[in-house]
Amino acid sequence: MTQIGSAFLPVNDPKAAAEWYAKTFGLAVASSEEHAAVLESAEPVRRLTLLGPKSGISAAPGLGWAPFNLIADDLEELRGRLGEFSEAVSSVNGDDQPCLWFTAQDPDGNTLLIVDR
Repeated sequence: MTQIGSAFLPVNDPKAAAEWYAKTFGLAVASSEEHAAVLESAEPVRRLTLLGPKSGISAAPGLGWAPFNLIADDLEELRGRLGEFSEAVSSVNGDDQPCLWFTAQDPDGNTLLIVDR
């Protein structure tokens, strides 16, 4: 069996981004350094690795597409909270069959895809 170990996302400041992701999405900060930070979800553990410029990656923050999705227990509540600080929050789209979803941006301008399942 093969599993996905981590999704990667370019950010300007891994420590600041880790704090934002932890506060906004309830993720646990597993490590936070100048070059990268790792966040984890609850069981089953899934990881998000935030890579800063000191990591040596060539990707710049501000991805216009979502490289992964975040699953929200309460899509409307999270959409409302994200809308408090960002104008880049879409309306809820999709349908009840595959999923409902919306997009938003993190403080580094990366596009996030938030789904209900």
